[in-house]
Amino acid sequence: MSYRKALLSLVVLIIACVALYFLYRAIDRYGFDRVIEALTSLPTASLAAATGFAVASYLCLAGFDYLGVRYVGKPLPYRKTALASFVALSIGHNVGVSGLSSGAIRYHYYSRWGLSVADVARMIVFSGVTVAIGLSEIIGLGILFYPSDTESFIAMQRSTAVLLACVCVAWPWAYVGTAAFVRGKICIWRWHLFFPRPVLALWQIALGTVNFALVAACLHQLVNGLAETPYAQVVAVYALGQSAGLLSHVPGGLGVLEATVLYLLPGATSLAALIAFRVVYFFIPLLAGIALFLTTGAYEGVKLHRQTKSRTP
Repeated sequence: MSYRKALLSLVVLIIACVALYFLYRAIDRYGFDRVIEALTSLPTASLAAATGFAVASYLCLAGFDYLGVRYVGKPLPYRKTALASFVALSIGHNVGVSGLSSGAIRYHYYSRWGLSVADVARMIVFSGVTVAIGLSEIIGLGILFYPSDTESFIAMQRSTAVLLACVCVAWPWAYVGTAAFVRGKICIWRWHLFFPRPVLALWQIALGTVNFALVAACLHQLVNGLAETPYAQVVAVYALGQSAGLLSHVPGGLGVLEATVLYLLPGATSLAALIAFRVVYFFIPLLAGIALFLTTGAYEGVKLHRQTKSRTP
């Protein structure tokens, strides 16, 4: 067991190093001077508000794990799920293939708190469904508010866009309805699906939708600081771009996010909003996540050493 834990710690450390590489590559791509120039060109109030929305988003994401441990029947305090979630997602958002990278880090923490590999896997699926629900709701609402942007952004006719929006808004509620009537597992080929209790399904809709609304609000504050832009328009375009980014598994949505911001704010000023968003929502949390991982890892190492020493006669 100790070898497995040591191997897992090594894997997680490698992921952290890869995350640092992506951070270096992203900053090198723009240049440190341009990053500073972009940040200083934005109003302080916009940066402060964007930071607040980013913090609120990560707190909301921690709620995904808080619900997930209840879904698998192993409830834990919010402070623990918040730690595991933040470290896992702040690194996973930058490394890419978030389900795998953040999953390894989640298991690093949750295995110490009594969860098995199967429990963590079910948690990851539960969180993935919550992400899909939230993104679907935001896409649907964004298209209904700004169907013209959908037409031009992904070349879709308005009638088709409205139909897509209705489906996006409706299916999560059908999921809640199914959860109210289906008990036990459903087998689809080799997959075993377990629906949560209806109250958890409702919380999935609430937290999933609020999270993406907060991320869009973070981006909106930065875009709006340079050129007045309606929030609903940012929501619509960001949600569509985020969908493409998640499907591509590109680290941090590189390329997809650029296309989104350039659509919202054409011209050279879009670079400032783009860089600021990456710094606020990706780079700063990444540094904090790596620091927390190393700190908690060192603390656990000292604790384990003391326990081993105390047992030695």
